[in-house]
Amino acid sequence: MIVFAHLLNDASGSPRVLIESMRALQVGGFPVRLHVGRGSGCLSGLGIPTVPYWYRRSRFRPLTLLAYLFSQVLLFFRLLCDRSIDRGAVVYVNTLLPFGAAIFGRLTGRPVLYHVHEISIRPAVLRWWLVSVARWTSHLNLYVSEAHRVALPIPGVPARRVYNALSASFADRAGRCRYASHRGGGFNVLMVASLRPYKGVHELLALCERLRNRDDVRFELVVNDSDADVARFFRQQAAPANLRVHPRAADTLPFYARASLLLNLSRVDLWVETFGLTVLEAMACGVPVIVPPVGGPTELVECGVEGYRVDSRDLSALEARVRALADDPGLCSRMSAAARRSAACFSEAAFANGIREAVNAVMTGSGR
Repeated sequence: MIVFAHLLNDASGSPRVLIESMRALQVGGFPVRLHVGRGSGCLSGLGIPTVPYWYRRSRFRPLTLLAYLFSQVLLFFRLLCDRSIDRGAVVYVNTLLPFGAAIFGRLTGRPVLYHVHEISIRPAVLRWWLVSVARWTSHLNLYVSEAHRVALPIPGVPARRVYNALSASFADRAGRCRYASHRGGGFNVLMVASLRPYKGVHELLALCERLRNRDDVRFELVVNDSDADVARFFRQQAAPANLRVHPRAADTLPFYARASLLLNLSRVDLWVETFGLTVLEAMACGVPVIVPPVGGPTELVECGVEGYRVDSRDLSALEARVRALADDPGLCSRMSAAARRSAACFSEAAFANGIREAVNAVMTGSGR
């Protein structure tokens, strides 16, 4: 039995990768169960035995932190009181955040596997605590890129790199998308991100303003936030006229299918992307990309081939790259072809094999 633990049920990258992990292990013959914080994201309605536990985010960070800590106490006792969990079950902790499950595994003698997705954790004392718990409890840590493994080593715990991958169904649909640098006379620039400063949303708004004189350059932002969060954000700062904002979408492929360019503007001084799943999704659709110059996306994108690496704080360089692509359909087509070729290397089969091998290593004791 594999007991999965995850915190936030939303539409971000880590829960989507978790879905693929659970499916890979089910196909491998492992019974699975999921403990997840309450929410209505992509982990809902999967047909997998699921046990929700209380968790609630607030727009006030101290309240969110308190709610988070309380949720992990609840998770620990929920697992401790569940007599149906096999003695030999593997506790699969998705991200560093569900530390209640890791402590449960350690105290009850069950092996713990961490699938680490993040680097930038604040405040610093929380990062220290989460890394300390992982060091104490984990038999094996999985990282999503080489840059990730180097950036967040946890001494004393064996580590493996398993690249994220697209599901076969998404890859098949993406392969049928026909890329065009301009549609309806417009160059469509897409960003898929949450409304957090570290995701580069303010840099996107500034870029829109810089290009407001270009009637042919249009921007779309697909947010991973509630309607209330979107309304609150844009009450404080109005959306530029050349930007369309879309609420959380269960299926983002239609946005990629009409995009000319994808932006990942994560602030390198505030947040380091460990992989960049939206980048890979866009590349599978043949969309050129602009990504940060550090972190996991650098393993997906060679500057000048599939797109560009740009520090989003350098708005002049960012603007120049967007203008150059908007004015050069031939360059866009070459980058589109390169993006598809690179995306094909991140297969579902390779990911599934990596996950199953990791779980077997933990079960047999060869992971530690």
